[in-house]
Amino acid sequence: MGLRIETFDNVRGGNTLYKALTHPLAAAPGRALVAELRRHGRVAVVDPGGAAAGFAEIFGLAGGDVAGVYVQDIARVGSAVLGHRAQPLTALAQGGAGAVLIAAFDAERLAAQLAPAPPVFTLDPLKLPAERLTEPRNYLSPLNFATNFALFRDCGGLHTRLVTANYWSGYGGGAVRLFLTLFGGDGAVLAEWCEAGGAAGGAIALDSRDIRARFGLGEFAGQLFIHVVGAAGHDVVKYALDVFGDGDAALSCTHDANAWPAERYAGLPAPAPDERVVLWVQNSHPTPIPGGAIGLSPMGSNEIAAIPQAIGPFASLAVDAGALLPGLAWPRQIEIHAGKHVVRPRYEVIAGRRRRLAHVNVEREDLRPNPELPGLSATFGKGYLLPAPILPRREWQSLVLPTPMATAQRELPIAALVYDPAGREVGRHRFGRLPRAHAAMLDLDPLAAALGDGYGHVELVYDFADGGEGDGWLHALFRYRHRGSRHAAETSFGAHMFNTIMVYRDEPQSYSGRPPGLSTRLFLRLGPEPYDTLCQLIYPASTPWRETSATAIMLYDAAGSEVARESVAIACSGSLLWRYRDMFGPAIRARAGAGAYIVIRDTTCRLFGYHGLIGADGAFSLDHMFGF
Repeated sequence: MGLRIETFDNVRGGNTLYKALTHPLAAAPGRALVAELRRHGRVAVVDPGGAAAGFAEIFGLAGGDVAGVYVQDIARVGSAVLGHRAQPLTALAQGGAGAVLIAAFDAERLAAQLAPAPPVFTLDPLKLPAERLTEPRNYLSPLNFATNFALFRDCGGLHTRLVTANYWSGYGGGAVRLFLTLFGGDGAVLAEWCEAGGAAGGAIALDSRDIRARFGLGEFAGQLFIHVVGAAGHDVVKYALDVFGDGDAALSCTHDANAWPAERYAGLPAPAPDERVVLWVQNSHPTPIPGGAIGLSPMGSNEIAAIPQAIGPFASLAVDAGALLPGLAWPRQIEIHAGKHVVRPRYEVIAGRRRRLAHVNVEREDLRPNPELPGLSATFGKGYLLPAPILPRREWQSLVLPTPMATAQRELPIAALVYDPAGREVGRHRFGRLPRAHAAMLDLDPLAAALGDGYGHVELVYDFADGGEGDGWLHALFRYRHRGSRHAAETSFGAHMFNTIMVYRDEPQSYSGRPPGLSTRLFLRLGPEPYDTLCQLIYPASTPWRETSATAIMLYDAAGSEVARESVAIACSGSLLWRYRDMFGPAIRARAGAGAYIVIRDTTCRLFGYHGLIGADGAFSLDHMFGF
């Protein structure tokens, strides 16, 4: 059964109340408040802003505990809240309850207006201490809840490294602090601490080995909760997450977890015959996940295999997807029925001694087919497109698997276009109208033969030549294998419109400001020694744009000071694959030092980027980059 809570929608964005109620520091006070209310008998709930249902769902206040629900907005009178018909607040005096709960923060004025009344309680006991607030005068400001989770492990020869920077300084912020909570696999708190995040542009790095040594911990496989204080302009905590293993058996990277739980996720690959696919189910809430509340189904099927185990508050469970869905094999896909219990889950693919980490994506429930899409090509050219690398063919095999990512998607009418670095189309494959339950994995090798041993990129686009329907939410999983070592990496993302002056709905998107988003600011974390860092920058264009980009690759030290920069020009519809050690010489790299990072900036066009690390014996990682 899913949680009946409002987390995020694509019109209003994130619901800060949800974060306030589920913050780890709110867990004990929330449970204590419910226990205190029950000592007074049945409670009258005053619900001025609609918070009652979320509070009750998280902390177990049942309809039987409630004598009545009262609202101020006349439009809400008669609506169903906690199993009761909402009454006007003027009827509270006749309710006869033993206590009153005002389901709101900062409700002192309303509490005073209710006197005389039974004992009055508010949600204020759940409030965070002042030191954790960026905007103390507005408790439910999104900036007070700049939080996120990360899968965090140090066990079995694996360790984890999280890297970001104080990008909030670009929005007018100053120094930031990180309040951190490390949960073990059973949800117990292993460590809590505060760490300075540095001044403007400063690098932020959290290494599981350092944390384990600092707090004298044993092995752990759980999650790290990150709360940033001092954020400005942007309440999303973005990061790059690298996993390292002994002898480079594990080398993979992924990115921020997307802090808003969803009803469903998709893009989980079924295991190949020689693989195990392990889904990390990590409870994001202070309430347990009941056994059977989360399940997996083959994409396109209504048959759900439930995960039988209960998962405690903030606990983690590694689920073998193949054991739950025996007989389902790559390139089939799996849908996760998550019930809003978890933020975007990670999964791990284990093949022999090799393993890699990646993430699934939110499956949208609010989208329906858009009949306007086939007619947009006259103005928007390729329209929505999804770019991804084709790594140098001599060393790597590149595969693409389109992934349904909205519950109403019944077909995917798409094509794959291959471009060389100079922006010339050199190959095209029409998938046709793929059904939701398809297994149409495309090996790009034959399609990209014109690239020789070199590199290029692929773009997935809509193809309505034979009819069909789309909604703009086009996604795919891209898998890469090193031909020598068979080490693999994978990443997934969705389509956008790129580099067209016209605007359609919220496209072309930008990381800041309104569309059209025709500029670039990408973050590139750099691997620690002895790893080199690779980056492929793609210049996708829905319609022809500037002939070449005017791209600056800026190297910063850990303190956020610029050390050096290089200028590059990327052809429209082309790409550039480069490595840190080739772009900057040894003297400059030495001056940048440990903790250095790169920002890719372009004010003339929007680039899309992928990054990874190169290890020993063919080990590598790859994921898409984030911007701010």
